[in-house]
Amino acid sequence: MCAAKKKSSFSNKGQRADIGNLVIQRILPNRYADAVGPFVFLDHIVPGIKSSIDKSGTDGAHPHRGIATLTYILQGEGEHFDSAGNYGRVHSGGVQWMNAGNGIIHDETLNADSGTASGSVHAFQFWINLPSDIKSGNQAYMAIAGENVPVKTFPDQNGWIKVIAGSFEELRSAIPSYSEQFLYHIHLEPGANFTIAFPEAMEVAAFLPDQSAMFNDIPFEAGEFVEFDRDAGEIEMKNGLQTDCEILLFGGSTYREPIFADGPFVMNSLLDIANAYKDFYGGKYGSIDYVKQQRVS
Repeated sequence: MCAAKKKSSFSNKGQRADIGNLVIQRILPNRYADAVGPFVFLDHIVPGIKSSIDKSGTDGAHPHRGIATLTYILQGEGEHFDSAGNYGRVHSGGVQWMNAGNGIIHDETLNADSGTASGSVHAFQFWINLPSDIKSGNQAYMAIAGENVPVKTFPDQNGWIKVIAGSFEELRSAIPSYSEQFLYHIHLEPGANFTIAFPEAMEVAAFLPDQSAMFNDIPFEAGEFVEFDRDAGEIEMKNGLQTDCEILLFGGSTYREPIFADGPFVMNSLLDIANAYKDFYGGKYGSIDYVKQQRVS
């Protein structure tokens, strides 16, 4: 007996939301979905840009509260500073994760990786909505080098799966999970396929950054965000092209608390939003000491 196939609910290509020299496609939220599991935001930093916003850091610093940010860098390098005193730099394949807790100011720049010849940037930034009790907690930061991201190769070298967040079979990401969540990067060689099953009520979405692919025999184009139904079932991914295909697959359990988002804050009520702004303008998020953190240009 064949397993049930999950059906696609809708697809969407997002909208432009450029910052400085970075060309950005805002994929989530969109006209159909405000969240997929705990994920409430996804920006696709499109490849081919030579440099990022001003590296002085003064223009890029901004606050957050109530979320964890996750930046996955396919190509380039990311540099992070925040008002809790954290600093990190990761290169192609690396991940930066920050829990904003009860308020933080951070400055994250993306630039061409000095160790590669291409001189371009390709990355994704997600916001992960935190449970209300974690929103009022302490800040935290983690940088994971590309070689430390868990990966599993498929049979016959047909591709691989990287676990950026959550777990898959014996693989588990070092990034903390405050609710059920997963973020996978799936690479398929030409003509390859991969099938994964999900239980009932799990929220699941896929994003195709630069190549088309088929999900359960339905073709989707490069740049499409695809959300699936919440019935139990499988998603079969096929690469019918003569080139490699990259797929981001993400989601998790439904966020059960109210969601109020405004600017850089995602909270559980309008009062929470007002207090987030009040505390920010009152200086309670601190400031970034670039000299102390020995910023490297």
